[in-house]
Amino acid sequence: MNTIHRTMGPFEWLLLVTLSLLWGGSFFFVGVAVKELGPLTIVALRVGLAALALNALIILLGKRMPRDPALWAAFFAMGLLNNMIPFSLIAWGQGHITSGLASILNATTPLFTVVVAHYLTRDEPLTSGRVAGVLIGFAGVAFMLGADIQAGTSNRSWAQIAVLAGALSYAFAGVFGRRFRTLGCSPMITACGQVTASATVLMPLALMEERFWEPPWPGLETWSALLGLALLSTMLAYIVYFRLLATAGATNLLLVTFLIPISAILLGTLFLGERLEPRHLAGMGLIGVGLAAIDGRPLERIRELKKRTGALYRNRSRE
Repeated sequence: MNTIHRTMGPFEWLLLVTLSLLWGGSFFFVGVAVKELGPLTIVALRVGLAALALNALIILLGKRMPRDPALWAAFFAMGLLNNMIPFSLIAWGQGHITSGLASILNATTPLFTVVVAHYLTRDEPLTSGRVAGVLIGFAGVAFMLGADIQAGTSNRSWAQIAVLAGALSYAFAGVFGRRFRTLGCSPMITACGQVTASATVLMPLALMEERFWEPPWPGLETWSALLGLALLSTMLAYIVYFRLLATAGATNLLLVTFLIPISAILLGTLFLGERLEPRHLAGMGLIGVGLAAIDGRPLERIRELKKRTGALYRNRSRE
């Protein structure tokens, strides 16, 4: 069985950064698509197209999806926590707030995850370093959000609450998804199972509620955003996600939400005309400090450097 690494290695950090870029792009893609499509339609097409692509890839690779009912029940539960609830809430929220702001609110996920993992797992305890890290990161998020919340309208306030609720759902998903490691599912099978389960629920709902097949039809820009959302920010992202979840653990994996705002804000600023303010840069700096505190390696290296410096000083004093 794979070991859950409480301190991530270089390859795991590379995967984490890659995942942050893929999911940061999802806020940009939704920001484009929400101009012409309803939130339920966006989410349904996102998981539907991703499910088609993943099932096709599995067939091409000569693999088969499992038929165990218990495993499919787990896929549906994971799809609910990791797709249906958060995708829908965040897509609706982005109809009222910018993609950058939505990504920043989503960065509260590790704060929830540390608490959820502490109470629902045995190998990810609530340590002082992790608590300090998430609190520092949350302070950075709050610093960036303060002015928006004070000046926000009613719709903006509800939109922000919706995105925060989505972040809480992601936290539960991160802990729940650990079981797929013991069930013997590969990252690709797990990703395919959960998006397929989500699509079977969301597609009928979108057809009934938003009737997206009726004109006016979305333009090429919207369809391109939907393809990017499905193939990059969902299909590929979830393969990376479950690979990391199996080895890095739920709390370490959810650190990705601290990195997502960087790419989301930059994409929103460059292509959607959103404004990147100095407080965003300051807040992201605090998020970086929080990341370092949660990971623990920088603090350990500082302690090691102090020990070596102290030992060197004592040796020279004896001479």
